[in-house]
Amino acid sequence: MQNWMQHALIAPASTDPAATDQFVNQPEIGSAAERLGIYQRSYYDRLLTCMREQYPALCHALGPDLFNDFTLDYLRVKPPDSYTLYDLGRRFADHLAACRPDRDAEDRDKENWIDFMIDLAQFERQIFVMFDAPGHEGKPFASTETPDDRLKLQRCFAICDYGFPVARYYHDVKAEGDPAFPPAEIGHYALVRKDFLTRTLVLTEPQYRFLELMLAGESAPDALCQSASDYALDLDAAQASWDGLKQSWLNLGFFVDKNA
Repeated sequence: MQNWMQHALIAPASTDPAATDQFVNQPEIGSAAERLGIYQRSYYDRLLTCMREQYPALCHALGPDLFNDFTLDYLRVKPPDSYTLYDLGRRFADHLAACRPDRDAEDRDKENWIDFMIDLAQFERQIFVMFDAPGHEGKPFASTETPDDRLKLQRCFAICDYGFPVARYYHDVKAEGDPAFPPAEIGHYALVRKDFLTRTLVLTEPQYRFLELMLAGESAPDALCQSASDYALDLDAAQASWDGLKQSWLNLGFFVDKNA
């Protein structure tokens, strides 16, 4: 009966009328199919509401009707497979990439707006995941007095890069703006959660490389030397830049003291 109910909700068009009459109590008014139809409509309405909450900027970019069309296709191809709605959109960006109509075209011939939608979906999923990700529990935040070689990036931290300014677009939508479709522009970002608030920081390429190396386990001094070498930067200038950045990154909660 559970298997039948799940199939009836996911694929209502193929529901067996005889099984519906068997499993659904016959009401005094209406039919078993009409009674089941209430749940079939409510099922997708609830999932669409959740997806709009998880992808508000993508919904704005596509418009509600087209967003619903893409989402319904996603839910039919990849129905929920988890007990929690938290996981509902985890495969959405991959689905959009796999189903794009120009997926077999040469890169130069692919539609720009589709690339933007996929990037935006990936960014919004990363923002959403940060809300419930493990934090700095058990490790105090680093302070100005913490030596550089004891700095460690906290667990609720991520870096990402995209071919469009997705962070700016996302925050404009969240601020109830109406941003236009942006031109292609490489964006490097850091995401960090502190005090129940996720913040987005735009990074330069050397800053991105520095944090990438620290995420891979390098100490801050070693990461600074390597990133400066990678971009042919003067080490003294790179050190001065780091000294200027360190306090703001400490304030944002980037680092914990690994020895504390």
